Amino acid sequence: MAMNNRTAAAIALKLFFTAPACIAAVAAIGVMSPAMAETLTKKQSDALAAYNNSKSQFEQVLAQRRAQINSKQPLPNLPGQALYLARNNMISAYKDLTDAMPSRIGGPNKYGIPPAYFSADNEPLLDEYRKLFDLMQAPPASAQNSDTPFKDVADLGTAIARARGLDAANAEIAGRISLGLFFAETNGNQNIGNARSNKYKGSLQTGVPEDQNGRRKWAAIKKSIAAFDPALNARDDKEEARAGNIDHRYNHWTAVRDGLMNAHADIFPKIPGIVKALPDPIDQMKLFELIQIIPSPTKSALGSRNLLDYRVSDPRIMGYLRNNSMFTFGQADRAKTSATFREILDAMWLFNEKFERALAKFEEVRKPSKS
Repeated sequence: MAMNNRTAAAIALKLFFTAPACIAAVAAIGVMSPAMAETLTKKQSDALAAYNNSKSQFEQVLAQRRAQINSKQPLPNLPGQALYLARNNMISAYKDLTDAMPSRIGGPNKYGIPPAYFSADNEPLLDEYRKLFDLMQAPPASAQNSDTPFKDVADLGTAIARARGLDAANAEIAGRISLGLFFAETNGNQNIGNARSNKYKGSLQTGVPEDQNGRRKWAAIKKSIAAFDPALNARDDKEEARAGNIDHRYNHWTAVRDGLMNAHADIFPKIPGIVKALPDPIDQMKLFELIQIIPSPTKSALGSRNLLDYRVSDPRIMGYLRNNSMFTFGQADRAKTSATFREILDAMWLFNEKFERALAKFEEVRKPSKS
């Protein structure tokens, strides 16, 4: 016989005051399944409490930023940092919870995060997280957008690779990888700021020195590009004139061009060997993203006999990885003091969804036009 609401509430209240604290803690997160009705250990109860607390804190930070933005209040310096840390704390606490209670591992989620790290029930929180970052990182009024931002990235990456000696097929791979970098750095948004840094800006998130270095390197290959792609060279002349004296990181074309020349052009000639070692296009994108994050170790790994087995153990480098959402979620991950490049690539799962969208967008911009 079904219970009415008043009877159910009375039973729940009685259980809360008479059952062990651990059972009450489980009841607080929803209706208990038979598997969850067993008594929790102290470790499990502590992990559950830590997760519930971290989720609550994430919700509070999201609500605070939303209220500040909606009421047009001034935001603190680096307004995204608190959101980022709160998100990481929630994911980290959930991983600790599923380590202690594997039964809590649920189904897949739309962000492609491994279920042991993230509950699909929390998708709305990440939706709001992304929306807030889009608002906080909106381009300045002076930014110069492109009507074809994705094609620009693919075209520039391809042209730079050809100038560095790659054949047409491998140059196309460079264009695809370049589009992956654009999604990894900006989620596919052009000319953005950075809510977590006052240094990195624009469509490829470069600092001023990196942008200037990229401009110098571009000048050195510009004539060779003009010889085989005069249309792209003419577009470049147009964008240079358009950018004038503004920060070149806020013109989409010049930002991408200079960012690729600064960090990635010198690695493009290695693409044939990279493809052999990493046949998965997403792994290829991840490797080039690591050129952004930990350039020296990545170059050393590429120069080694075995890219995937090359091991990083410098605490400073591991810190850079953790600051970019690798080996930072849960006590087991944070306990790692070293990692091979295979392990690093596998730990970059937060990038997977972005790279998948980049792959789809690349196929779209490379489709022959119907005329």
